[in-house]
Amino acid sequence: MAKQTVDIGAQCRQVIEEVRQGVFRPVYLLMGDEPFYPEMVCKAILDNCIDEFAKDFNETVCYGADVSADQIVTAARRFPMMSERQLVVVKGAQQLKDIEKLAVYCEDPLDSTVLVLLLFKASVDRRKALYKAVVKKGLVVDSPAVKDYDIARWIVSYYAGRGLQIDPQAAALLGEDTGTDLSTIAVETDKLLKNLPEGTTRITVEDIEKNVGISRQFSVFELTKELSYKHADRAIRIARHIGTSAKFAMPMAVSALYTHFYRILKYAALLQEEPAADRERRAQVLGVSPYFVREYDAAVANYPLKRAMAVISLLCDFDYLGKGGDGGAATPDELLVELTTKILNT
Repeated sequence: MAKQTVDIGAQCRQVIEEVRQGVFRPVYLLMGDEPFYPEMVCKAILDNCIDEFAKDFNETVCYGADVSADQIVTAARRFPMMSERQLVVVKGAQQLKDIEKLAVYCEDPLDSTVLVLLLFKASVDRRKALYKAVVKKGLVVDSPAVKDYDIARWIVSYYAGRGLQIDPQAAALLGEDTGTDLSTIAVETDKLLKNLPEGTTRITVEDIEKNVGISRQFSVFELTKELSYKHADRAIRIARHIGTSAKFAMPMAVSALYTHFYRILKYAALLQEEPAADRERRAQVLGVSPYFVREYDAAVANYPLKRAMAVISLLCDFDYLGKGGDGGAATPDELLVELTTKILNT
């Protein structure tokens, strides 16, 4: 079965709004490789489903490693006490050895019970009865991992969902520091907003640098930019600096560079096929904000198709070296400087 293409952020915002208004599904299956959204929905249900005074009698929270499917069904089939509903939450439900046995209950759930199955970085088999039953009778939140090359776009969307606008460069810089850990991005965003003037709606690079403690001057994001323009001295200086950072990981740097040069390849192919493509079309193919199109114009001039392909091959070699391959005694910063030099000379 093909993976869903639903906007997971928009879906979860809608679900959370529903539960805040007192609208609940009889069963929630919260799963996927990225735990951020499933945990967010689970928390919203816990916060809104049962009144505080009734939680002792009508709220059950258990863990998949400690219970069986039969015990969960027994709890779910109870009727609430002095309340219109009861809540049963199973955290770490991926550890239930007999999780598929829950399908029978989910095919005919009680209207007075809200059952939440929260899986951590895991999913149930979409071909089997449990998944199909919840799709029919309840709600599935299936949260895929965000790829590193999509993280800046995700940050822009996440900020928009919070009523904020973040500049593309600021999103790229924040994503470089946090990686693809969505929870970390949310935490950093909360800290950022506490330090900015009340009512701030636009986040700039300067805001990220000042309040999150990241310097764009020495970042992989800035390195890709200097490589695009073939500013050799600047690129090598940045590579040497970030390679000695405590947070530096060669595979992550290679991944960012690979994404960048793969986009250059796509851009070169687009310009051959659609030389008259406008700025919006070019940005769409690149998968970036139109703000960055000018940089890719310079990059494709400096790395035409054959050179870009040679760089991709080079990155594959250094990916192997950075993951413990035959790199000799070279330190991470030495590897990054060597890679940068070779890219510049391609």
